[in-house]
Amino acid sequence: MYDLPLRKELKEKFIRDLNPAEKLFFLKKAREAITSKGYPACEDLFNYCYFLTLKERFRSISTQGSEGYLRFLFVAGIKDVGEAIKLYEERLEKKKKPLPETKEYKFLEYFSE
Repeated sequence: MYDLPLRKELKEKFIRDLNPAEKLFFLKKAREAITSKGYPACEDLFNYCYFLTLKERFRSISTQGSEGYLRFLFVAGIKDVGEAIKLYEERLEKKKKPLPETKEYKFLEYFSE
Protein backbone atom coordinates (compact mmCIF):
# COMPACT_ATOMS: atom_id res chain seq x y z
CA MET A 1 0.00 0.00 0.00
CA TYR A 2 1.10 3.58 0.51
CA ASP A 3 3.88 4.52 2.90
CA LEU A 4 1.97 7.24 4.75
CA PRO A 5 1.94 8.07 8.45
CA LEU A 6 -1.84 7.60 8.59
CA ARG A 7 -4.04 5.32 10.62
CA LYS A 8 -6.39 3.01 8.72
CA GLU A 9 -9.30 4.44 10.73
CA LEU A 10 -8.93 7.76 8.94
CA LYS A 11 -9.75 6.26 5.56
CA GLU A 12 -12.69 4.40 7.12
CA LYS A 13 -13.92 7.69 8.60
CA PHE A 14 -13.53 9.37 5.20
CA ILE A 15 -15.58 6.64 3.51
CA ARG A 16 -18.21 6.38 6.24
CA ASP A 17 -18.79 10.04 7.15
CA LEU A 18 -18.64 11.90 3.85
CA ASN A 19 -20.99 11.76 0.89
CA PRO A 20 -19.57 11.78 -2.67
CA ALA A 21 -19.72 15.59 -3.08
CA GLU A 22 -18.03 16.08 0.31
CA LYS A 23 -15.30 13.58 -0.65
CA LEU A 24 -14.55 15.65 -3.75
CA PHE A 25 -14.50 18.83 -1.67
CA PHE A 26 -12.13 17.16 0.84
CA LEU A 27 -9.77 16.07 -1.96
CA LYS A 28 -9.87 19.54 -3.54
CA LYS A 29 -8.93 21.14 -0.22
CA ALA A 30 -6.19 18.55 0.35
CA ARG A 31 -4.72 19.24 -3.10
CA GLU A 32 -4.77 23.00 -2.44
CA ALA A 33 -3.16 22.53 0.97
CA ILE A 34 -0.39 20.35 -0.47
CA THR A 35 0.37 22.27 -3.65
CA SER A 36 -0.33 25.89 -2.64
CA LYS A 37 0.45 25.92 1.06
CA GLY A 38 3.13 23.22 1.21
CA TYR A 39 1.44 21.23 3.96
CA PRO A 40 2.78 17.70 4.55
CA ALA A 41 0.73 14.53 4.19
CA CYS A 42 -0.11 13.59 7.75
CA GLU A 43 -2.95 13.10 10.19
CA ASP A 44 -3.12 16.85 10.81
CA LEU A 45 -3.75 17.39 7.08
CA PHE A 46 -6.55 14.83 7.18
CA ASN A 47 -8.16 16.56 10.15
CA TYR A 48 -7.73 20.01 8.61
CA CYS A 49 -9.48 18.94 5.40
CA TYR A 50 -12.11 16.95 7.30
CA PHE A 51 -13.12 19.96 9.39
CA LEU A 52 -13.11 22.23 6.31
CA THR A 53 -15.55 19.74 4.79
CA LEU A 54 -17.74 19.80 7.90
CA LYS A 55 -17.76 23.60 7.75
CA GLU A 56 -18.97 23.36 4.16
CA ARG A 57 -21.67 20.93 5.30
CA PHE A 58 -22.84 23.48 7.87
CA ARG A 59 -23.14 26.10 5.12
CA SER A 60 -25.66 23.93 3.30
CA ILE A 61 -27.89 23.54 6.37
CA SER A 62 -30.76 25.97 6.77
CA THR A 63 -31.98 26.88 10.24
CA GLN A 64 -34.61 29.31 9.04
CA GLY A 65 -37.87 28.70 10.87
CA SER A 66 -36.17 26.48 13.42
CA GLU A 67 -36.50 26.70 17.18
CA GLY A 68 -34.03 28.88 19.06
CA TYR A 69 -32.13 25.97 20.61
CA LEU A 70 -31.51 24.47 17.15
CA ARG A 71 -30.03 27.76 15.92
CA PHE A 72 -27.91 27.93 19.09
CA LEU A 73 -26.54 24.42 18.45
CA PHE A 74 -25.89 25.33 14.83
CA VAL A 75 -23.88 28.43 15.74
CA ALA A 76 -21.98 26.56 18.46
CA GLY A 77 -21.15 23.79 15.99
CA ILE A 78 -19.82 26.24 13.42
CA LYS A 79 -17.70 27.91 16.10
CA ASP A 80 -16.25 24.57 17.25
CA VAL A 81 -15.44 23.52 13.69
CA GLY A 82 -13.81 26.88 13.01
CA GLU A 83 -11.61 26.51 16.10
CA ALA A 84 -10.57 23.00 15.02
CA ILE A 85 -9.65 24.27 11.54
CA LYS A 86 -7.55 27.04 13.07
CA LEU A 87 -5.78 24.57 15.40
CA TYR A 88 -4.84 22.17 12.60
CA GLU A 89 -3.85 25.00 10.28
CA GLU A 90 -1.44 26.33 12.92
CA ARG A 91 0.04 22.86 13.40
CA LEU A 92 0.45 22.39 9.64
CA GLU A 93 2.06 25.82 9.24
CA LYS A 94 4.84 24.69 11.57
CA LYS A 95 5.49 21.62 9.38
CA LYS A 96 5.07 23.15 5.93
CA LYS A 97 7.55 22.41 3.15
CA PRO A 98 8.68 24.60 0.26
CA LEU A 99 7.85 21.93 -2.35
CA PRO A 100 5.54 18.91 -2.08
CA GLU A 101 7.16 15.48 -2.12
CA THR A 102 5.83 12.30 -3.74
CA LYS A 103 4.44 11.27 -0.37
CA GLU A 104 2.06 14.22 -0.39
CA TYR A 105 0.55 13.18 -3.72
CA LYS A 106 0.15 9.63 -2.42
CA PHE A 107 -2.11 11.13 0.27
CA LEU A 108 -4.48 12.26 -2.49
CA GLU A 109 -4.29 8.88 -4.24
CA TYR A 110 -4.90 7.03 -0.98
CA PHE A 111 -8.20 8.80 -0.35
CA SER A 112 -9.21 8.76 -4.03
CA GLU A 113 -9.27 4.95 -4.29
